[in-house]
Amino acid sequence: MSSTQHYKSNLRDIQFNLFEFQKVQDFALGKGPYANMDFETSKDILTNFEAMCREEFASSFVESDRVPIQLDKEGNVTLPEGLTKTIELFYEQQWNLLELPEHLGGYGIPRSVYWASFELIVGANPAACFYLLGNFIPVIVDRLGTESQKKRFVQPSLDNHWGGTMVLTEPGAGSDVGAGRTKATHIEDDVYEIEGVKRFITNGDFNGTDNILHLVLARPEGAGPGTKGLSLFVVPKFWVNEDGSLGDRNGAFCTNIEDKMGLKGSATCEMTFGGDIPCRGVLLGEVHEGIRQMFHVIEYARMGVGVKSAATLSTAYLNALEYAKDRVQGPDLKNMLDKSAPKVTIINHPDVRRNLMQQKAYSEGFRALNIWTATLKDKAALAEAAGEEKQAKDLDKQNDLLLPLVKGFASEKVFTLLSDALQVLGGSGYCKDYPHEQYIRDQKIDTLYEGTTHMQALDLIFRKIMRDNGEQLRNIMGDMANTLASEEGGEALAEERMALGKAMAAVQGMLESMLPKAMESVYHVGLHANRILFSVGDTFLGWLLIRQAAVAAEALPNAVGDDVAFYQGKIAAAKFFAQERLPEVVCNQKVIAGSVLDVMELDEAAF
Repeated sequence: MSSTQHYKSNLRDIQFNLFEFQKVQDFALGKGPYANMDFETSKDILTNFEAMCREEFASSFVESDRVPIQLDKEGNVTLPEGLTKTIELFYEQQWNLLELPEHLGGYGIPRSVYWASFELIVGANPAACFYLLGNFIPVIVDRLGTESQKKRFVQPSLDNHWGGTMVLTEPGAGSDVGAGRTKATHIEDDVYEIEGVKRFITNGDFNGTDNILHLVLARPEGAGPGTKGLSLFVVPKFWVNEDGSLGDRNGAFCTNIEDKMGLKGSATCEMTFGGDIPCRGVLLGEVHEGIRQMFHVIEYARMGVGVKSAATLSTAYLNALEYAKDRVQGPDLKNMLDKSAPKVTIINHPDVRRNLMQQKAYSEGFRALNIWTATLKDKAALAEAAGEEKQAKDLDKQNDLLLPLVKGFASEKVFTLLSDALQVLGGSGYCKDYPHEQYIRDQKIDTLYEGTTHMQALDLIFRKIMRDNGEQLRNIMGDMANTLASEEGGEALAEERMALGKAMAAVQGMLESMLPKAMESVYHVGLHANRILFSVGDTFLGWLLIRQAAVAAEALPNAVGDDVAFYQGKIAAAKFFAQERLPEVVCNQKVIAGSVLDVMELDEAAF
């Protein structure tokens, strides 16, 4: 397989989601903070960006997996040459302006259009894509920093394409961020000395950039325990003077690179702060609100990881589909006893079709989920600009509610679906002649990044549903009920709406039955949180797919060319999902209703 040939995008479905389904041109483009971005410009940006991602950015996908990263004795990381060139190309062509707001010299596109574009680049080359986090760090400093900190870090970082990291995890703490022991000692003004070791730091060091800004969580002397005692510091690889110029080497060093299962081109570093060379950092915003500040980056990262998973599934499915249309093997199943029957392409075999349609339905469902989630941020920004603060806060809360689905549900489900995609290719899929084995290795980390699947499930239940007494979930379920009441899609989708209604009732039932069980023991929640996460996720995807099918059915009579098959496929995906996936939600309710604690009461020796 040529390294430039692996990536297959689905620009048509991205455009469908943005402009036919969500219709961002009606509520966002040309309005408020997006006043200078119109429909045609957005389409042109996506078209040109897709071509760059597919033809150029994907070029080092294989090299990043096969050529090892190097770490020298001075703590400097060197990437494969092709990977470095890929990152440079992104900046040379000024695609870094995509996600930046206008006041920082960017295009000022809505979040929905940005995350749609992110699918293209992270699907083409996820290892290279992660080195671009440095483009987002100055946005955070611009939002949260003092005026002097903005002058010091923001424009110099943007102008010189500095790298950037988020630094949370410690060797002894893992996901328990509040157990972190990295300490900060005040020196003067907003400058502190940082001492400690962090682990699993994505792209903690790499060549090709003059500097790297680390956002580091550390505990100031005298601060309390847990996450509330943490503060957030900007820690540069090379000290940044107050005028933005570079100073001496700072004591932030990569001291080890993890030897990983996949995503090998992304340097996962152990970072040591302090030691032979003191490490200095600047307290962001001069306020000790580290975990709250870091959540601006965490939420961005969780969205990015979820989109990465969806993007990987999409290209894996499209590669499997191409193979299935070309690979000839065996007679048609109905002629299996006829030795003289002609051989057929494997897309004619029922199980291959079932497998492919399931991949298609989830791929398009996750894309719909991601872009819907992003539109809530667009609407919140528009509401805030219009002075409608309560509406903006409610929309932000709905966005927060969906993030565990975008990240946790999608990443876990995609891992199993990638195995299905590989299965279509049979033994060939297990070989490096095709990209699927790398897709699986590169994607598995998504279930672990930024909180494991179960942490996302607990976050959904405790922080997103229970904390506001289910208000935002009820609001979304109300919108779903309107789809049923309005008979959206007409008689042609009546059975699908009925299946959705049963799934909605099951979700409501499992949450209601879980409340008394949780009062009996919180272990019940722990045992079934993942099942609830997946059930809510499948129900939301079913709703989105049915609504998309209604849009497709309305457009189909006037469709021409490739659009005919495209709209037919949207309708088929919704029907398949309603028939094959939504009934499992009803089954999940029965399992949760009968929850027992036998496994928790079992002696450890019995395992």
